[in-house]
Amino acid sequence: MKILFTCVGRRVELLQCFREAADSIGVSLEIIGLDASSTAPALAFCDMKILSIPIKDKGYIDFLVNICKENKVDALIPTIDTDLLVLSENRELFERVGTRVLISDADKIFICRDKNYTADFFESCGLKAPRTVNDYTKYDGLFPCFIKPKDGSSSINAYRADSEAELEMYARQIGDYIIQPFIQGTEYTIDIFCDFSGNPIYITPRERIAVRSGEVMKTRIIQDEVIISEAKQLIEKYRPCGPLAVQLIRSEESKEDYYIEINPRFGGGAPLSMKAGAKSAEALLRLLSGEKLEYVSGAAEDGAVYCRFDQSVRIK
Repeated sequence: MKILFTCVGRRVELLQCFREAADSIGVSLEIIGLDASSTAPALAFCDMKILSIPIKDKGYIDFLVNICKENKVDALIPTIDTDLLVLSENRELFERVGTRVLISDADKIFICRDKNYTADFFESCGLKAPRTVNDYTKYDGLFPCFIKPKDGSSSINAYRADSEAELEMYARQIGDYIIQPFIQGTEYTIDIFCDFSGNPIYITPRERIAVRSGEVMKTRIIQDEVIISEAKQLIEKYRPCGPLAVQLIRSEESKEDYYIEINPRFGGGAPLSMKAGAKSAEALLRLLSGEKLEYVSGAAEDGAVYCRFDQSVRIK
């Protein structure tokens, strides 16, 4: 089996999870890694390394399709937000050469990439979301508040504003932004993995104990039945293909859950849920092999705590 990962960057842990999954079920797996930088550390953990052209290049999709065709790639897995919409819009081109792209429908990707629509979608699922404002002059809520790019990721240009003056400064700096009230509480990520028809296989809530540049550094598996039930509401309407990383905050004051973000890909902390027992890498390999899988309740060990650290790899 051959899997192509685009923009592999630092996703070493994710690749390792796929290696271990293949070994555990006896699948011969070849990993093809693609990145715009020849020094991306995850490339050192791939069987084949390919230097990518920019995502915004007009020939990007043809470039990827040719790689998939020439190497008979079984599945293509995107790892960053900027890759998602263009891949979803061109999914049929990959299917013609026998490659399944692990990506949800384009209209669902669009919902995730514009956080105005994300908030509306959460509410349509019967979930709470912070009220969103697009003009700092019309924000009449309490301070502190939170301002971030409407299509941002990795917490880049996301700021807490404690006054009107700070809010105006950040608004002018960001440009195209959204403003939401700051919710004091506990942050969670839900690692979701579904089959190709959007049926859930794993739902794993994790408390975000410590975060660096938007990616979790310390996390605790929390098999919270309320969060799991809310995740099922979202899945029923979204019908994702493969992975979904959903973020929420449980209000310290009201104890209610406020949903803030959907990432329709493997989140940076997804390997931690896999290590705890929600084996989505293995599930994907089984699905690609033609198996039918059912939902597994409480697959990840409740209370398991994971702390991440940096390592180095020699490139040349």
